Amino acid sequence: MRFLLFFCGISIVALGLVGPRVLEENDAMGFLQGALTLGGGIVISGLFSTRWYWHGLLGGGVMALLGFSRGLSNLPSLPGYLKERFADQVAGANPMPLLESSVTLICLLLLVAVVKTLLAERRRKSIEALQALQDGDD
Repeated sequence: MRFLLFFCGISIVALGLVGPRVLEENDAMGFLQGALTLGGGIVISGLFSTRWYWHGLLGGGVMALLGFSRGLSNLPSLPGYLKERFADQVAGANPMPLLESSVTLICLLLLVAVVKTLLAERRRKSIEALQALQDGDD
């Protein structure tokens, strides 16, 4: 899981650094700031997970939830971009919806992985408690 935290955080930061090269200046700085904030927060959560595993994991999950929920509002503009870019063959289409959707997808991947890990840990603790009860009955 630590690898996934670092990988997702660095991927979001990398998308943010690509933003100023492909976006207009007004959109580029806002996207860069958001990507550095979100990706940096996830990387910091990964650093926390090296010492305090569950704290870092939960921090990364919260950051992924924030990134995913923010990105959901941008998804309706993606089909318009894809239509404009591929159906009409417009080369100068603004790729902002594509970059935002990529960040949303990365956050969804991380969020699902964190939730699966937390549920697995809960299941493990429940099984451990049941085994302790059974051992006490014998």
